[in-house]
Amino acid sequence: MILAKVVGTVVSTRKEPKIEGIKFLLLEKIDPTNLQGKGDYLVAMDSVGAGLGEIVFYVAGSSSRMTSTTEGKPSDATIISIVDSIDIYGKNIYKKDR
Repeated sequence: MILAKVVGTVVSTRKEPKIEGIKFLLLEKIDPTNLQGKGDYLVAMDSVGAGLGEIVFYVAGSSSRMTSTTEGKPSDATIISIVDSIDIYGKNIYKKDR
């Protein structure tokens, strides 16, 4: 699993019928020690209802097709979790809604 921040949405009106109705979000990978973006972006299918500004876990490759939203669908990245908090060496780095 990889940490990233939702920085935008991607809209596609013409797509493979198997992915109709799936929300696409633009993610930026982050450094977990300071939550700063790495300038490394990707588009992921959303399986958990994530929103703009949230920190999420996503999976890539064949793991991205193992959710109820993406099973049997052409996916290379899927958001699987919205992060509530991050602690490193006992220090709270991030807490959602803070």
